[in-house]
Amino acid sequence: MAAIDTSPSTSASLLLRASEGDGQAWHRIVQLYAPLVYKWCRRYGLGPEDAADASQETFAALSQRIGTFDPSVSGATFRGWLRTVTHNKVMDLYRIRQTGDARGGTANVAALADLDAGDPTLGEVGSSGSGAPDRSDRKEVLRRALAILRPRFEQQTWTAFWRTTVDGCSPEDVADELGISRWSVYKARSRVLHRLRSELEGLERF
Repeated sequence: MAAIDTSPSTSASLLLRASEGDGQAWHRIVQLYAPLVYKWCRRYGLGPEDAADASQETFAALSQRIGTFDPSVSGATFRGWLRTVTHNKVMDLYRIRQTGDARGGTANVAALADLDAGDPTLGEVGSSGSGAPDRSDRKEVLRRALAILRPRFEQQTWTAFWRTTVDGCSPEDVADELGISRWSVYKARSRVLHRLRSELEGLERF
């Protein structure tokens, strides 16, 4: 059964389209990463309102600089780069607050400057990392990406992908379950995975 695809492009990645000024691609990137940026801001010790402000400033800066990120650079990851931008915006906020409240202000900024190196809950800035926090962040992004992609595929195609890739069922069992050929199961899974990789090229590695 054919997949339903309503996006303007299936070949160019979200990163490429956003860097070329595609508003829809930019909106999807914000959808994917805004909850993660907010979570990082909260981990830095910001309250809900300040975290929301810092998140907004992060994406404002990102919208101006997204074309400068080069995923081909060895060791570069979009998430690591985004985390660095977030860290800088949080530090900017703390510096601004020093003017109104000097008590502990300098110490707070100094602590934040070293936080990424010493806090295992944030992982290493600029690196794909191999720790649990980084894997957890990646899973969050993938879950949101799949939720965005889901409406673009017919039920049978999506079920074949989900049952084999996420649930770990064999293609043979899924073929019997859906009443289709094993080849159709492979084809459905490949179609969804190809679309996911195309969308997230330069953002997440597979």
